[in-house]
Amino acid sequence: MYTFTNKLRNFSIILMVVGFLGLSHGFLTVPETVEEAISMVADAHHGDHKTGTQHQGHHEAALANNEEHSEDHHGEHLLHQLQNKPWAALYVAAFFFMMIALGTLAFYAINRAAQAGWSPAIFRVMEGITAYLLPGALVVFVILALSGMHFNHLFIWMDPDVVSHDKLIQGKVSFLNVPGFLIRALIYIGGWTSYRYFSRKFSLAQDQAADVSNHKKNFRISAAFLVFFIVTESMMSWDWIMSIDPHWFSTLFGWYVFSSMFVSGVTTIALITIYLKFMGYLEKVNDSHIHDLGKFMFGISIFWTYLWFSQFMLIWYSNIPEEVTYFITRIEDYNLPFFGMLFMNFIFPLLILMNSDYKRINYFIVMAGIVILLGHYIDVFNMIMPSAVGDQWFIGIAEIGGFLFFFGLFIFVVFKEISKVPIHAAGDPFIGESERFHY
Repeated sequence: MYTFTNKLRNFSIILMVVGFLGLSHGFLTVPETVEEAISMVADAHHGDHKTGTQHQGHHEAALANNEEHSEDHHGEHLLHQLQNKPWAALYVAAFFFMMIALGTLAFYAINRAAQAGWSPAIFRVMEGITAYLLPGALVVFVILALSGMHFNHLFIWMDPDVVSHDKLIQGKVSFLNVPGFLIRALIYIGGWTSYRYFSRKFSLAQDQAADVSNHKKNFRISAAFLVFFIVTESMMSWDWIMSIDPHWFSTLFGWYVFSSMFVSGVTTIALITIYLKFMGYLEKVNDSHIHDLGKFMFGISIFWTYLWFSQFMLIWYSNIPEEVTYFITRIEDYNLPFFGMLFMNFIFPLLILMNSDYKRINYFIVMAGIVILLGHYIDVFNMIMPSAVGDQWFIGIAEIGGFLFFFGLFIFVVFKEISKVPIHAAGDPFIGESERFHY
């Protein structure tokens, strides 16, 4: 049995407290009027002028424009962007950690449906990570519901005034409407968490069973879940991320988000497995298990890059104005996180994990894993922030606070779950094969 140490418990609580304070600071310092918003941008512009940032001309133009139209639509738009900042910081972090749990659940279901022989030794790690899915998804749902009640302006299609002047959004109201949006969200979350509940139940029951009936049940529901998952994951990515900018769409987007959550989930499995192994647990896990996880980290990082490039290249080459604006905004206003993410999610794991021997060395897996997870956090940041806050972005107290809060909550929920039951799935019919897994 794994013991959730007081040191790790206290560390997670400290992260949550510090993160909560950072988020609170973000919400308490947002402007309440157009004049305050313009003044805040002017102060930021003044600081940029003193430090000679590359966006000086851009901010001067924006400032002049906002001063000239302080009482009109442009001033309101600026105010909404600044008011969105803490909400977007909260949403990015909440979605990212929920996404890790969901990606892990998909990987777990694939191993169950494939009846893989190598992975039962780390099933309890996967089940621990997926315990975060329900609380994490509920937090996301609350944010979505508050958006529907106009507590923020993350989703502009929820604003009747915007819709009344936007013919493109008017053509999508049969799908983009608040009741349907929230009902679909409940269906997604209900389906995912129901599978997680029953799969975990059958997995634990198999440890005490004299036959393999629970294993067979797990196989059947996992195969069915994967069909449900691939549909709902795509729809979730349209609803929860792509609809933040309702004027843009990509038919690859569902796969793109899936690849990001999948590699983040596998990476988290590898990091937690290595940590537990270091602490003296998971004695049945060997270098070959770590090597396989490293291969998945490497392979899915390449898959993510393929999808990223396919989406980027086709849109950029066709140069259709309503499509290419998505990347122009990110290249012009999010230059560092946009291209930095490519290095973190593709170049770095390619160089580190290409060598087969390195994938057996814990240090290289941990180093690559930390960079991959931070890179995909920035990926989520790039997906959400440009449409939510425009060029008024920076990674400040609220953004760091949001990450720390959900990081602490994630650690607390996951390791508490792992500590509840024996750390090995002793009754799984493939556990012997997993123990002998060497190559």
